[in-house]
Amino acid sequence: MTYCLGIITRYGLVLGADSRTNAGVDYISTYQKLFDFSDPGQRVLLLATSGNLSITQAIVNALQQDLKLMESETIHTLPTLYEVARYIGQKMRSVQEQERPWLEKDGIDYSSTLLLGGQVRGEEPGLYMIYSQGNCIQAMPETPFLQIGETKYGKPILDRTLTFDTPLEEAAKCALLSIDSTMKSNISVGSPIDLVMYETDSFFIKHQLRLRLGDPYLAKMRQLWQASLRQAFEQMPNLEWEYIDVVQEDVLTD
Repeated sequence: MTYCLGIITRYGLVLGADSRTNAGVDYISTYQKLFDFSDPGQRVLLLATSGNLSITQAIVNALQQDLKLMESETIHTLPTLYEVARYIGQKMRSVQEQERPWLEKDGIDYSSTLLLGGQVRGEEPGLYMIYSQGNCIQAMPETPFLQIGETKYGKPILDRTLTFDTPLEEAAKCALLSIDSTMKSNISVGSPIDLVMYETDSFFIKHQLRLRLGDPYLAKMRQLWQASLRQAFEQMPNLEWEYIDVVQEDVLTD
């Protein structure tokens, strides 16, 4: 399993992903889940992947091959981010059609989900979730984030702190806390963590990092967040119980 998320605000985008892949409790490996397909100066394209690793790697490879062979239709030639999302969805369907019969035969889950975030020159930034069926949805100002993979543990902080007006640096910290909270509660999500922050209309990736296990910033953030949660918990007022008068009656037995 994995956990990836994308955040969009009026100031730009943040995408983050862990890099742990599990094939059982005794087989844990690390694979990149966040990919940069940008054409600097013209468009920024960031892709995060979750699901069957062989399927997602095949999709990424197919996108790279089209660029390498300079096909007439690629993620660099399509005029809108929505059309890029649809194009990636078509690649996903094509890969699944090839692999599905053999994976289904052995009872292997072939599904995958992708996040596409970026900006094409002439448009506003956008964030899309591309489903295993190849269709997609777009993040909106009312719900400025999308998640894929092991989503439930990292969602509460996003619900409580994020808005479309959140500054990018704050959104990046929120993304890290969301991933760290997931790692705390689920062993199938783990470091290194890849994080990218993109500023609207810059058309370049200026801010990216990889945080490994034991990274000083990650350790400090986890310690401060845990202490802050404990302090907030301790400051919660006691419950105002409704007390019920209990009348004890002697029970006479023969």
